[in-house]
Amino acid sequence: MDVLGRSLVIVGIVIVILGGLVLLASRIPLLGNLPGDFSLSRPGFKFYFPLATSILLSILLTIVVNIAIRLFNR
Repeated sequence: MDVLGRSLVIVGIVIVILGGLVLLASRIPLLGNLPGDFSLSRPGFKFYFPLATSILLSILLTIVVNIAIRLFNR
């Protein structure tokens, strides 16, 4: 039960950190408006696909996860 308790605490901390990052992401001026983010507006229709932002976040999260894995596997 100790392992389950520790795992739940770690998952909870990760969720809180991710929630804080999501709240702070709206304050970053370029995030969501990068070149490569597609938007199409027509009367009665709006489409937005943040391709460049998704790629950038994917690269950053990959680096963070790799660093975390290397730190915890010592």
